[in-house]
Amino acid sequence: MGVGPFVETTLPQQRAPRFARGIDMPLLVIVVALIVFGLVMLYSASWDFSYAAYQDAMYMFNRQLMWLGLGIVAALALAFLDYHRWRQWIVPAMAFTVLMLFAVLALSEVRFNATRTIFNGSIQPSELAKLVSILYLAVWLYAKRDMLKDVTFGLIPLGVILGVVGGLIYQQPDLSAAATVLMLGGLLFFLAGGDLKQISGLLVIAAFVAWLVVSLSLTGQQRVTDFVAGIKDPLQASYHVRRSFEAIVNGGWFGVGIGNSRSKVTGLPVPPTDSIYAVVVEELGWFGGVGLIGLFGALVWRGLVIARRAPDMLGTLIASGLVIWIGLEALINMAVMVGLLPFAGNALPFVSAGGSNLVTTLAALGILFNISRQGNSTNVTDDEWRSYSAAAHLRWWNGRRRIPRARRSRSAQE
Repeated sequence: MGVGPFVETTLPQQRAPRFARGIDMPLLVIVVALIVFGLVMLYSASWDFSYAAYQDAMYMFNRQLMWLGLGIVAALALAFLDYHRWRQWIVPAMAFTVLMLFAVLALSEVRFNATRTIFNGSIQPSELAKLVSILYLAVWLYAKRDMLKDVTFGLIPLGVILGVVGGLIYQQPDLSAAATVLMLGGLLFFLAGGDLKQISGLLVIAAFVAWLVVSLSLTGQQRVTDFVAGIKDPLQASYHVRRSFEAIVNGGWFGVGIGNSRSKVTGLPVPPTDSIYAVVVEELGWFGGVGLIGLFGALVWRGLVIARRAPDMLGTLIASGLVIWIGLEALINMAVMVGLLPFAGNALPFVSAGGSNLVTTLAALGILFNISRQGNSTNVTDDEWRSYSAAAHLRWWNGRRRIPRARRSRSAQE
């Protein structure tokens, strides 16, 4: 009689290998689906471009496989590395990232009319800067969480941090990456409990700076001009967007079939990278394009679930920042291809060719898996923040604009 309960309670632990315990399986399935989808579409989109540029039809696909292997190794390592260790490592990591951004400007490797890479185009430090900036801001906001309402400890230092990183990226120039860093910084400040008045001021300043950048940048002016013209009349949009429209129209509802895109061989700019979503819609139709959007939506949803279950505020901020970053990158890329945003150079995560983006994205997911493993364990380190459930509720979902810190402290003491 005594054996039955013992067997019943121990069997679930025996069925799952130790290394797999706590892994968020829905997120793992979504990630695997995106990786497989991305490899298939990259193979289809890259063979002609790769042959023309490198005299090898498999060149870009083979390099993507190499970077995928490196990214998987990084993801596995970070999935089993306690994310709290970033509190000790993040300052050297940010210093290294800033040095890499300076190296880009010093070496001045020009590719596609921009200086964004080093080592003959193999590494794009701005992608690393996005990941490290999220980690740095999450750690900094966690350390200063009791002083964020003081502008001298909250908004001003945040502006300095974002200004240095964003300014270095802008000088490449990479307007979309700089804007992404700034948006993520403001979002994390909001999720950490920053004062709404400061956030409103930050939005006003950001809008003014964006207008100033566009006014002073010839690239920014041209992109905004083309975007406005395209909104008024799609036939007056930029050449890139017009060719994207052509591919999308050719695809119709069900697409022309994988490998049968015509636009990728008749002038669609860089089909394996910036324009790959147009190839997806042309070959798989609107159903395929919407299905890919659904996969990214599921990824963001699952990431926010993990953020809600994180054992402390640090885990919540990191998980929220990382998954929203990935979703934002995908949203910008796809919106540009259908003419809903001014042209930007954001990669489509998992799908676009590019080692830096793929490795940093997989590394981010490795950290997310680690937060998931700790959130599913019984080792909860911050009951006060868990009761706050910040990211999943995004502060307003719970029906309140702010939760006073004194109230949260009383609930923690109880």
